[in-house]
Amino acid sequence: MEEKKRTSSESALHKKMKAVTDLKTLGEALYHQIEQGEFPWIKMPTRSIDNIYYSPELRQYILGERRVKRSARNIRHIRPFTQLVWTAFFAHQLSTQRKTSTLRDVYYSAQAYEMSFKDQSESDNVITDLETVIGLAREDFNVFPEERSAVFGDLTIEYTVPGYEGRRMNMTSHPDGLMIGPALTYSELVKTSADKVIAIEKGGLFTRFIEENVHKKFNALLVLTAGQAPRATRHFIRRLNKELELPVYILTDGDPWGMHIAMVIISGSANAAHLRGLATPDAKWSGVWATDIVDYKLPTDPLTEIDVKRLHELQRDPRYKAKLWQREIKTFMKIRKKAEQEAFSRYGLTYIVDEYLPAKLEETK
Repeated sequence: MEEKKRTSSESALHKKMKAVTDLKTLGEALYHQIEQGEFPWIKMPTRSIDNIYYSPELRQYILGERRVKRSARNIRHIRPFTQLVWTAFFAHQLSTQRKTSTLRDVYYSAQAYEMSFKDQSESDNVITDLETVIGLAREDFNVFPEERSAVFGDLTIEYTVPGYEGRRMNMTSHPDGLMIGPALTYSELVKTSADKVIAIEKGGLFTRFIEENVHKKFNALLVLTAGQAPRATRHFIRRLNKELELPVYILTDGDPWGMHIAMVIISGSANAAHLRGLATPDAKWSGVWATDIVDYKLPTDPLTEIDVKRLHELQRDPRYKAKLWQREIKTFMKIRKKAEQEAFSRYGLTYIVDEYLPAKLEETK
Protein backbone atom coordinates (compact mmCIF):
# COMPACT_ATOMS: atom_id res chain seq x y z
CA MET A 1 0.00 0.00 0.00
CA GLU A 2 2.90 2.35 0.76
CA GLU A 3 4.18 1.99 -2.80
CA LYS A 4 0.72 2.68 -4.25
CA LYS A 5 0.34 5.67 -1.91
CA ARG A 6 3.60 7.19 -3.14
CA THR A 7 2.74 6.48 -6.76
CA SER A 8 -0.68 8.15 -6.42
CA SER A 9 0.75 11.18 -4.63
CA GLU A 10 3.48 11.57 -7.24
CA SER A 11 0.94 11.18 -10.06
CA ALA A 12 -1.33 13.91 -8.64
CA LEU A 13 1.64 16.26 -8.23
CA HIS A 14 2.85 15.45 -11.73
CA LYS A 15 -0.55 16.30 -13.22
CA LYS A 16 -0.69 19.64 -11.41
CA MET A 17 2.83 20.50 -12.57
CA LYS A 18 1.93 19.41 -16.10
CA ALA A 19 -1.15 21.64 -16.00
CA VAL A 20 1.04 24.67 -15.24
CA THR A 21 3.49 23.75 -18.01
CA ASP A 22 0.83 23.00 -20.62
CA LEU A 23 -1.14 26.16 -19.88
CA LYS A 24 2.05 28.21 -20.20
CA THR A 25 2.89 26.43 -23.46
CA LEU A 26 -0.57 27.22 -24.81
CA GLY A 27 -0.12 30.91 -23.96
CA GLU A 28 3.33 31.01 -25.56
CA ALA A 29 1.98 29.39 -28.73
CA LEU A 30 -0.76 32.03 -29.03
CA TYR A 31 1.77 34.81 -28.40
CA HIS A 32 4.08 33.39 -31.06
CA GLN A 33 1.20 33.24 -33.59
CA ILE A 34 0.39 36.91 -33.01
CA GLU A 35 4.07 37.85 -33.16
CA GLN A 36 4.28 36.11 -36.56
CA GLY A 37 1.34 38.15 -37.82
CA GLU A 38 -1.14 35.27 -37.67
CA PHE A 39 -4.64 35.31 -36.32
CA PRO A 40 -4.26 33.22 -33.13
CA TRP A 41 -5.86 29.79 -33.24
CA ILE A 42 -6.32 26.68 -31.11
CA LYS A 43 -6.90 23.12 -32.34
CA MET A 44 -8.78 20.65 -30.12
CA PRO A 45 -10.61 17.31 -30.30
CA THR A 46 -14.24 17.76 -31.21
CA ARG A 47 -16.79 16.69 -28.59
CA SER A 48 -19.60 16.22 -31.10
CA ILE A 49 -21.71 13.07 -30.78
CA ASP A 50 -20.30 11.57 -33.98
CA ASN A 51 -16.78 11.71 -32.50
CA ILE A 52 -17.65 9.86 -29.27
CA TYR A 53 -17.26 6.09 -29.20
CA TYR A 54 -17.71 3.37 -26.62
CA SER A 55 -14.50 1.39 -26.06
CA PRO A 56 -15.18 -2.20 -24.92
CA GLU A 57 -11.50 -2.49 -24.01
CA LEU A 58 -11.53 0.53 -21.68
CA ARG A 59 -15.21 0.02 -20.81
CA GLN A 60 -15.97 3.71 -21.21
CA TYR A 61 -16.69 6.35 -23.85
CA ILE A 62 -13.69 7.90 -25.61
CA LEU A 63 -13.15 10.66 -28.16
CA GLY A 64 -12.28 9.82 -31.74
CA GLU A 65 -9.54 11.40 -33.86
CA ARG A 66 -11.53 14.30 -35.33
CA ARG A 67 -10.30 17.74 -34.37
CA VAL A 68 -11.60 21.28 -34.85
CA LYS A 69 -9.75 24.56 -35.21
CA ARG A 70 -10.98 27.62 -33.36
CA SER A 71 -9.51 30.79 -34.84
CA ALA A 72 -9.75 34.54 -34.26
CA ARG A 73 -9.86 34.86 -38.06
CA ASN A 74 -13.43 33.52 -38.04
CA ILE A 75 -15.85 36.11 -36.66
CA ARG A 76 -18.11 33.30 -35.35
CA HIS A 77 -15.17 31.93 -33.34
CA ILE A 78 -14.03 35.16 -31.73
CA ARG A 79 -16.33 34.93 -28.69
CA PRO A 80 -15.67 31.26 -27.77
CA PHE A 81 -11.99 31.67 -28.66
CA THR A 82 -11.62 34.65 -26.32
CA GLN A 83 -13.51 32.84 -23.56
CA LEU A 84 -11.22 29.84 -23.92
CA VAL A 85 -8.06 31.97 -23.76
CA TRP A 86 -9.29 33.80 -20.66
CA THR A 87 -10.23 30.51 -18.98
CA ALA A 88 -6.73 29.17 -19.68
CA PHE A 89 -5.26 32.34 -18.16
CA PHE A 90 -7.45 32.02 -15.06
CA ALA A 91 -6.60 28.32 -14.71
CA HIS A 92 -2.89 29.18 -14.90
CA GLN A 93 -3.34 31.74 -12.13
CA LEU A 94 -5.08 29.18 -9.92
CA SER A 95 -2.38 26.59 -10.55
CA THR A 96 0.62 28.82 -9.99
CA GLN A 97 -0.88 30.45 -6.89
CA ARG A 98 -2.02 27.06 -5.55
CA LYS A 99 -5.59 28.27 -5.12
CA THR A 100 -8.84 26.48 -5.93
CA SER A 101 -12.06 27.66 -7.51
CA THR A 102 -15.52 26.22 -7.93
CA LEU A 103 -17.23 26.13 -11.29
CA ARG A 104 -19.49 28.89 -9.99
CA ASP A 105 -16.51 31.00 -8.96
CA VAL A 106 -15.07 30.81 -12.47
CA TYR A 107 -18.33 32.15 -13.88
CA TYR A 108 -18.36 35.13 -11.51
CA SER A 109 -14.59 35.75 -11.67
CA ALA A 110 -14.92 36.30 -15.41
CA GLN A 111 -17.01 39.39 -14.72
CA ALA A 112 -14.10 41.01 -12.88
CA TYR A 113 -12.19 40.85 -16.18
CA GLU A 114 -15.22 42.01 -18.18
CA MET A 115 -15.32 38.58 -19.78
CA SER A 116 -18.85 37.69 -20.84
CA PHE A 117 -20.54 34.34 -20.25
CA LYS A 118 -24.29 34.33 -20.77
CA ASP A 119 -24.72 31.77 -17.97
CA GLN A 120 -22.77 29.20 -15.96
CA SER A 121 -23.60 26.47 -18.46
CA GLU A 122 -21.61 28.34 -21.10
CA SER A 123 -18.74 28.86 -18.65
CA ASP A 124 -18.73 25.17 -17.70
CA ASN A 125 -18.67 24.20 -21.39
CA VAL A 126 -15.61 26.34 -22.06
CA ILE A 127 -13.83 24.75 -19.08
CA THR A 128 -14.52 21.36 -20.66
CA ASP A 129 -13.08 22.66 -23.94
CA LEU A 130 -9.92 23.62 -22.06
CA GLU A 131 -9.71 20.08 -20.68
CA THR A 132 -9.68 18.69 -24.20
CA VAL A 133 -7.02 21.21 -25.29
CA ILE A 134 -4.49 20.36 -22.57
CA GLY A 135 -5.60 16.76 -21.99
CA LEU A 136 -6.11 17.13 -18.24
CA ALA A 137 -9.17 17.24 -15.97
CA ARG A 138 -10.31 20.59 -14.56
CA GLU A 139 -9.44 19.30 -11.08
CA ASP A 140 -5.79 19.16 -12.19
CA PHE A 141 -5.86 22.93 -12.69
CA ASN A 142 -7.79 23.41 -9.43
CA VAL A 143 -11.38 23.91 -10.61
CA PHE A 144 -13.91 21.85 -8.66
CA PRO A 145 -17.71 21.56 -8.43
CA GLU A 146 -19.53 22.45 -5.23
CA GLU A 147 -18.95 19.87 -2.50
CA ARG A 148 -21.97 17.68 -1.77
CA SER A 149 -20.67 14.12 -1.55
CA ALA A 150 -19.28 12.58 1.63
CA VAL A 151 -17.40 9.57 2.99
CA PHE A 152 -17.59 7.76 6.33
CA GLY A 153 -15.71 4.75 7.69
CA ASP A 154 -12.36 3.53 8.94
CA LEU A 155 -10.06 5.20 6.44
CA THR A 156 -7.08 7.29 7.50
CA ILE A 157 -5.91 9.89 5.00
CA GLU A 158 -2.96 12.27 5.00
CA TYR A 159 -3.46 15.75 3.57
CA THR A 160 -1.13 17.14 0.91
CA VAL A 161 -2.65 20.62 0.50
CA PRO A 162 -0.61 23.67 1.58
CA GLY A 163 -0.80 24.32 5.32
CA TYR A 164 -2.06 20.82 6.09
CA GLU A 165 0.76 18.69 4.69
CA GLY A 166 1.30 15.60 6.80
CA ARG A 167 -1.83 16.07 8.91
CA ARG A 168 -3.83 12.86 9.22
CA MET A 169 -7.54 12.29 9.72
CA ASN A 170 -9.80 9.28 10.05
CA MET A 171 -13.07 9.30 8.13
CA THR A 172 -15.05 8.37 11.24
CA SER A 173 -14.12 11.68 12.87
CA HIS A 174 -17.41 13.39 11.94
CA PRO A 175 -20.82 11.75 12.52
CA ASP A 176 -22.23 13.21 9.29
CA GLY A 177 -19.29 12.03 7.19
CA LEU A 178 -16.57 14.20 5.68
CA MET A 179 -17.17 16.17 2.50
CA ILE A 180 -15.27 14.98 -0.56
CA GLY A 181 -13.62 18.25 -1.55
CA PRO A 182 -10.29 19.14 -3.18
CA ALA A 183 -8.20 18.46 -0.06
CA LEU A 184 -9.65 14.98 0.43
CA THR A 185 -9.65 14.11 -3.27
CA TYR A 186 -5.87 14.51 -3.52
CA SER A 187 -4.93 13.28 -0.06
CA GLU A 188 -2.85 10.16 0.47
CA LEU A 189 -4.81 7.04 1.42
CA VAL A 190 -2.79 5.82 4.40
CA LYS A 191 -4.67 2.82 5.80
CA THR A 192 -8.07 1.20 6.19
CA SER A 193 -9.55 -1.88 7.83
CA ALA A 194 -12.48 -1.89 5.35
CA ASP A 195 -12.80 -4.58 2.72
CA LYS A 196 -15.41 -2.91 0.53
CA VAL A 197 -16.97 0.40 -0.53
CA ILE A 198 -20.73 0.99 -0.50
CA ALA A 199 -21.73 3.99 -2.61
CA ILE A 200 -25.18 5.38 -1.77
CA GLU A 201 -27.28 7.75 -3.86
CA LYS A 202 -29.42 9.33 -1.13
CA GLY A 203 -28.40 11.31 1.94
CA GLY A 204 -31.15 9.84 4.09
CA LEU A 205 -29.94 6.29 3.57
CA PHE A 206 -26.32 7.35 4.05
CA THR A 207 -27.27 8.78 7.46
CA ARG A 208 -29.28 5.65 8.30
CA PHE A 209 -26.28 3.47 7.45
CA ILE A 210 -24.05 5.52 9.76
CA GLU A 211 -26.63 5.29 12.56
CA GLU A 212 -26.87 1.53 12.09
CA ASN A 213 -23.07 1.10 12.07
CA VAL A 214 -23.04 -0.39 8.59
CA HIS A 215 -19.35 0.54 8.31
CA LYS A 216 -18.65 -1.83 11.23
CA LYS A 217 -21.23 -4.55 10.52
CA PHE A 218 -20.14 -4.88 6.90
CA ASN A 219 -16.54 -3.66 7.26
CA ALA A 220 -17.21 -0.98 4.67
CA LEU A 221 -16.43 2.57 3.67
CA LEU A 222 -19.64 4.49 2.96
CA VAL A 223 -19.68 7.04 0.16
CA LEU A 224 -22.62 9.39 -0.40
CA THR A 225 -22.91 10.34 -4.09
CA ALA A 226 -25.81 12.77 -3.47
CA GLY A 227 -27.47 11.92 -6.76
CA GLN A 228 -25.21 11.82 -9.79
CA ALA A 229 -21.71 11.54 -8.33
CA PRO A 230 -19.52 14.60 -8.98
CA ARG A 231 -16.34 13.86 -10.91
CA ALA A 232 -14.16 14.33 -7.82
CA THR A 233 -16.26 11.68 -6.05
CA ARG A 234 -16.00 9.29 -9.00
CA HIS A 235 -12.24 9.81 -9.00
CA PHE A 236 -12.13 9.17 -5.25
CA ILE A 237 -14.18 5.96 -5.59
CA ARG A 238 -11.82 4.78 -8.32
CA ARG A 239 -8.85 5.46 -6.05
CA LEU A 240 -10.41 3.40 -3.26
CA ASN A 241 -10.92 0.57 -5.74
CA LYS A 242 -7.54 0.72 -7.49
CA GLU A 243 -5.18 1.79 -4.71
CA LEU A 244 -6.77 -0.03 -1.78
CA GLU A 245 -8.19 -2.87 -3.90
CA LEU A 246 -11.66 -2.48 -2.37
CA PRO A 247 -14.66 -3.82 -4.34
CA VAL A 248 -17.35 -1.19 -4.90
CA TYR A 249 -21.11 -1.75 -4.52
CA ILE A 250 -23.59 0.91 -5.61
CA LEU A 251 -27.08 1.45 -4.15
CA THR A 252 -29.48 3.74 -6.00
CA ASP A 253 -33.20 4.36 -6.30
CA GLY A 254 -35.03 1.76 -8.38
CA ASP A 255 -35.63 3.81 -11.52
CA PRO A 256 -33.90 4.59 -14.86
CA TRP A 257 -32.06 7.54 -13.35
CA GLY A 258 -30.70 5.40 -10.51
CA MET A 259 -29.42 2.92 -13.08
CA HIS A 260 -27.64 5.73 -14.88
CA ILE A 261 -26.11 7.05 -11.64
CA ALA A 262 -24.59 3.60 -11.11
CA MET A 263 -23.42 3.28 -14.72
CA VAL A 264 -21.65 6.64 -14.73
CA ILE A 265 -19.60 5.47 -11.72
CA ILE A 266 -18.88 2.19 -13.52
CA SER A 267 -18.26 3.31 -17.11
CA GLY A 268 -18.10 7.09 -17.10
CA SER A 269 -20.17 9.43 -19.25
CA ALA A 270 -20.15 10.72 -22.80
CA ASN A 271 -19.59 14.24 -21.44
CA ALA A 272 -16.26 13.12 -19.97
CA ALA A 273 -15.19 10.98 -22.94
CA HIS A 274 -12.00 13.06 -23.22
CA LEU A 275 -10.84 11.98 -19.75
CA ARG A 276 -9.48 8.83 -18.14
CA GLY A 277 -9.31 7.89 -14.46
CA LEU A 278 -12.94 8.59 -13.51
CA ALA A 279 -14.57 5.21 -14.10
CA THR A 280 -14.52 2.13 -11.87
CA PRO A 281 -15.33 -0.64 -14.37
CA ASP A 282 -15.45 -3.44 -11.80
CA ALA A 283 -17.94 -1.67 -9.52
CA LYS A 284 -21.28 -3.44 -9.08
CA TRP A 285 -24.80 -2.01 -9.21
CA SER A 286 -26.38 -3.83 -6.28
CA GLY A 287 -29.86 -2.28 -6.36
CA VAL A 288 -32.54 -1.16 -6.08
CA TRP A 289 -33.36 -3.34 -9.09
CA ALA A 290 -36.68 -3.57 -10.88
CA THR A 291 -36.76 -7.23 -9.89
CA ASP A 292 -36.31 -6.14 -6.25
CA ILE A 293 -39.49 -4.08 -6.57
CA VAL A 294 -41.32 -7.28 -7.50
CA ASP A 295 -39.52 -9.66 -5.12
CA TYR A 296 -39.79 -7.40 -2.06
CA LYS A 297 -43.24 -6.05 -2.95
CA LEU A 298 -42.07 -2.46 -2.48
CA PRO A 299 -44.30 0.62 -2.48
CA THR A 300 -44.03 2.20 -5.91
CA ASP A 301 -44.87 5.13 -8.16
CA PRO A 302 -45.78 4.75 -11.82
CA LEU A 303 -43.10 5.42 -14.42
CA THR A 304 -43.61 8.71 -16.25
CA GLU A 305 -43.35 9.13 -20.00
CA ILE A 306 -39.92 10.66 -19.45
CA ASP A 307 -38.89 7.60 -17.41
CA VAL A 308 -40.00 5.25 -20.20
CA LYS A 309 -38.20 7.31 -22.84
CA ARG A 310 -35.07 7.13 -20.72
CA LEU A 311 -35.37 3.34 -20.49
CA HIS A 312 -35.47 3.09 -24.29
CA GLU A 313 -32.32 5.25 -24.44
CA LEU A 314 -30.54 3.04 -21.94
CA GLN A 315 -31.60 -0.08 -23.84
CA ARG A 316 -29.74 1.21 -26.92
CA ASP A 317 -26.69 2.41 -24.96
CA PRO A 318 -23.69 0.03 -25.44
CA ARG A 319 -22.83 0.29 -21.75
CA TYR A 320 -26.08 -1.52 -20.86
CA LYS A 321 -25.67 -4.59 -23.08
CA ALA A 322 -24.81 -7.00 -20.25
CA LYS A 323 -27.47 -9.50 -19.16
CA LEU A 324 -28.20 -7.88 -15.78
CA TRP A 325 -28.83 -4.42 -17.21
CA GLN A 326 -31.02 -5.67 -20.06
CA ARG A 327 -33.03 -7.83 -17.66
CA GLU A 328 -33.70 -4.92 -15.33
CA ILE A 329 -34.59 -2.53 -18.15
CA LYS A 330 -37.10 -5.05 -19.52
CA THR A 331 -38.55 -5.59 -16.04
CA PHE A 332 -39.00 -1.84 -15.54
CA MET A 333 -40.80 -1.67 -18.89
CA LYS A 334 -43.00 -4.60 -17.93
CA ILE A 335 -44.07 -3.47 -14.46
CA ARG A 336 -44.08 0.28 -15.31
CA LYS A 337 -43.21 1.03 -11.69
CA LYS A 338 -40.32 2.62 -9.79
CA ALA A 339 -39.33 2.69 -6.12
CA GLU A 340 -37.07 4.71 -3.88
CA GLN A 341 -34.46 3.31 -1.50
CA GLU A 342 -36.60 4.46 1.40
CA ALA A 343 -39.41 2.12 0.29
CA PHE A 344 -37.89 -0.66 2.40
CA SER A 345 -38.99 1.26 5.50
CA ARG A 346 -42.43 -0.32 5.05
CA TYR A 347 -40.87 -3.34 6.76
CA GLY A 348 -39.24 -1.31 9.54
CA LEU A 349 -36.45 1.22 9.79
CA THR A 350 -33.66 -1.34 9.98
CA TYR A 351 -34.94 -3.86 7.41
CA ILE A 352 -32.74 -2.50 4.63
CA VAL A 353 -29.66 -3.04 6.83
CA ASP A 354 -30.69 -6.31 8.45
CA GLU A 355 -32.17 -8.12 5.45
CA TYR A 356 -31.78 -6.38 2.10
CA LEU A 357 -28.16 -5.19 2.23
CA PRO A 358 -26.53 -8.50 3.23
CA ALA A 359 -28.57 -10.33 0.58
CA LYS A 360 -27.57 -7.89 -2.17
CA LEU A 361 -23.89 -7.81 -1.23
CA GLU A 362 -23.86 -11.61 -1.40
CA GLU A 363 -25.74 -11.66 -4.70
CA THR A 364 -23.49 -9.16 -6.47
CA LYS A 365 -20.06 -9.94 -5.03
